[in-house]
Amino acid sequence: MTDGDDELRIVLQRISRSIRNNRAEGDLGDTQLSVLFHLDAHGASTPSELATFEHVTPPSMNRTLNGLEEAGYVTRTRSADDARKVVIDLTPAAETLLAETRRLRTAWFSQRLAILDPAERAALDAVLPILRKLAQS
Repeated sequence: MTDGDDELRIVLQRISRSIRNNRAEGDLGDTQLSVLFHLDAHGASTPSELATFEHVTPPSMNRTLNGLEEAGYVTRTRSADDARKVVIDLTPAAETLLAETRRLRTAWFSQRLAILDPAERAALDAVLPILRKLAQS
C-alpha cells in the first residue's frame, strides 16, 4: 500500500461520512438507517436476513428492529409462507424519512460537484467505473 492508497482511502471515508451525516431529522443511528435503506431497496426481509446483511448478531438486530418499530418506521408481520417467520417491512413514515434523507444527501453532493470545473468533472466521470469496481469487490 502506498501513501497515495492511504490518502485515497481517507478521502473516500471523509466523503462517505459527510454524505451519511446528511439525513432527515430524527434520532436514528447508522445501523437503523441502513436497515431502512436495505428494506427500501430489497423489500420485506426477515430479522435473520437483516442481521446477516448488517453483520450483526440476531439479538443485536432485534434491538435495532425494536427501536425502529417503536419509532413507527417498520412493521412485523407473520410470513405468509411460514407462520414461524416474522417479516419486517417499511411504514409510510419510513418511506417519507428515506425520501427526505435522499433529498438532503443529493443536495449536499450536488453542491460539492457544482464547484468543480468541467475538466475536474470529466476526471470524476472517467474514474467512476473504477470506483464502481472497487465498491462491488
